[in-house]
Amino acid sequence: MIRDRAKIAMVLAEFFGTAILTLVVLSVTRIQGSPFFVALAAGLTVAAMVLVLGKISGAQLNPAITLGLLTTRRIKALPAVAYAVAQLLGGWAAYGLYAYFVNAHIPNSGHFDSRVMVGEALGACVFAMGWAAQMYNRYEGGKAAFVVGGSLALGIIIAALASAGIVNPAVALGARMWGWGTYVLGPLLGAVIGFNLYAVFFAPVNALIEAEALDAEKHNKK
Repeated sequence: MIRDRAKIAMVLAEFFGTAILTLVVLSVTRIQGSPFFVALAAGLTVAAMVLVLGKISGAQLNPAITLGLLTTRRIKALPAVAYAVAQLLGGWAAYGLYAYFVNAHIPNSGHFDSRVMVGEALGACVFAMGWAAQMYNRYEGGKAAFVVGGSLALGIIIAALASAGIVNPAVALGARMWGWGTYVLGPLLGAVIGFNLYAVFFAPVNALIEAEALDAEKHNKK
């Protein structure tokens, strides 16, 4: 019973956390569309969610981050799928609530543009490297929140040179900027590159050794 409750809590944490992040981005964009203010608001929101939900689900709040964790074997496939679905539903629910509040609907504006895709990939790569840094170095509390939130803010500012600075497919869904070749594929590619780049070149050796030992132990139990 307790174990089932913990699993449900993890999925709900990703749903509500992503919904809150999407609502903040939509609200700030409507009031003040400057990428700097959006980056600051998103960074602060994710930092807060790391402190509130980090011990429950890790506060990934982004399908790109979840995929990056999957490719570095830091999360199993089934939880990764559950998290990604919850994140996308959170973004979708946030848009529904936003449309209700402002009494208007936003037309989907996602369309392919190579510059947008590269910008989103680069921004997501920066964010993913920050996320990987706090994970491999085992940062906790305020330090983890600062690194994750700060790296998201930096990633959004960089991506905004060529795009709307979303770097999150779930938020892109909520912001009605869903485009497979841009605001979906870009962040996914960037996060995979960022996580693996950090793991190969920058992660502490002891963290990698421990991860390999855990993988070997799990393999032997099967």
